[in-house]
Amino acid sequence: MELRHLRYFIEVALEENVTRAAEKLHVSQPALSRQVKDLEEELGFSLLVRTAKSVSLTEAGRVFLDEASEVLERLEEGVVKARAAAEGGGGELHIGYAPSLTVRILPPTIRAFQAEFPNVKVKLHDLSSEEMLEGFRDGSLDFVLMPESKIRTASNCRFEALKTEDLRLAVGLEHPFAALEKVPIQKLKGEKLIGFNLKEYPEYGELFTKTLKPAGIRKKLAEEHESVSSLVAAVEAGMGVSVVTESIQCVAGGRVKIVPLDPPGEAVVVGIAWKERELTREETAFVAKALGACERSL
Repeated sequence: MELRHLRYFIEVALEENVTRAAEKLHVSQPALSRQVKDLEEELGFSLLVRTAKSVSLTEAGRVFLDEASEVLERLEEGVVKARAAAEGGGGELHIGYAPSLTVRILPPTIRAFQAEFPNVKVKLHDLSSEEMLEGFRDGSLDFVLMPESKIRTASNCRFEALKTEDLRLAVGLEHPFAALEKVPIQKLKGEKLIGFNLKEYPEYGELFTKTLKPAGIRKKLAEEHESVSSLVAAVEAGMGVSVVTESIQCVAGGRVKIVPLDPPGEAVVVGIAWKERELTREETAFVAKALGACERSL
């Protein structure tokens, strides 16, 4: 079976007429009929019902038309991607990321990458940890930037650590803790603690529990927020205090005070992950730019 057999069959099926199909394909009618017959003989079943003036699809023909069309479509997509690679660029990279953890990583990474590959579109996807894992598994994301503790649960995973994030306490500017150099964890016993949605960010629950454990504190979150912006707004409004990573300061600006904890707790390792595979030249460069951006920020 050759590609021309598929193209000829598809055109005949769409035109429902061999003569018109032959004209569009710029081949003779007998040659076209012979090619479609050869295809049917190779398959071992009929694709078309023929009459004197027209043709129609058999049930098997309808199924085969869908599959043959998809094969040619995928082939055309492959040609476009290969041509872009041969010409030194093109295509897209889909990146899943957690805003509060990557606010210092992504901007310099993308700037450096786009300077070298201006024709590659970098599409950013602001997602929860669970959404990133789903995109990682189904292949809709080329890379994810997230905590190591979460992505390590995925199979066929490659991970490169980019930075570590120390834990802090986010408090309102009028809160008594805002005047302290460090907040002893024991002082959190009497506080209303708020944080991220544990269904979307299950690793936050583990982090929260580990942070309070040295002080023997067992508390549940009083409020769960689905984004860093809503969490910062709640802390700013005095609705509670929150255990966060240090880079949240870049997102919060001067709206809240970020204070170190005592003891500091276990740092969060943030990195870039992708499915185990041979990376393209552009993908390899993106990983290198991310590592380089973190080195320059140290």
